[in-house]
Amino acid sequence: MIPEKTMNYQEQMKLDMVKNLALLLLEEEPQLSLEHALATVINSETYQRLMRDATHLYYQSPRYVYSFLHSELTTGSIK
Repeated sequence: MIPEKTMNYQEQMKLDMVKNLALLLLEEEPQLSLEHALATVINSETYQRLMRDATHLYYQSPRYVYSFLHSELTTGSIK
């Protein structure tokens, strides 16, 4: 029997943040599909920062982290 990998608290928070970022993106751009919104988040620099434990972005509010994603998508860089 192969043991299942259990998700720790930080990993769950990161996944929840990705979901929330995609939903916020859909609010702003309703013409996007959920798949496209998720792909946009996952392929962003914001996502890379979110996944780094040292940034602790997963502890922040989704709207705060979305401000980084929005900046990245509109200007090409995170400000």
